[in-house]
Amino acid sequence: MMQRLIHILWPSFIVAGLADIVFTSLFDPLEVMYRGEALIEHRVAAYTVGFFVFWMLGIASSALTCYFQRGADEINRCPLKPAQRPKGCPKRECDGGCD
Repeated sequence: MMQRLIHILWPSFIVAGLADIVFTSLFDPLEVMYRGEALIEHRVAAYTVGFFVFWMLGIASSALTCYFQRGADEINRCPLKPAQRPKGCPKRECDGGCD
């Protein structure tokens, strides 16, 4: 679990840093307007908010990649032990005691 979390957070952190550098190089955060007013008043706050927004987008992308990488066995695994599965379940193992 910890390794999967690292696989999600570390690449998204690096991409967020690069995206923040590129974005703030191209745009002045104080010139980003919404309805005629500056969206954020301080540059450092804009850089911080931008970084965390880019990081959240990266986390979402990496998490979806990990989610779609799962195999069919992992997806179709039943969380219940065979004896706890309901009668009639095709994955229940019968030792001759099933009806």
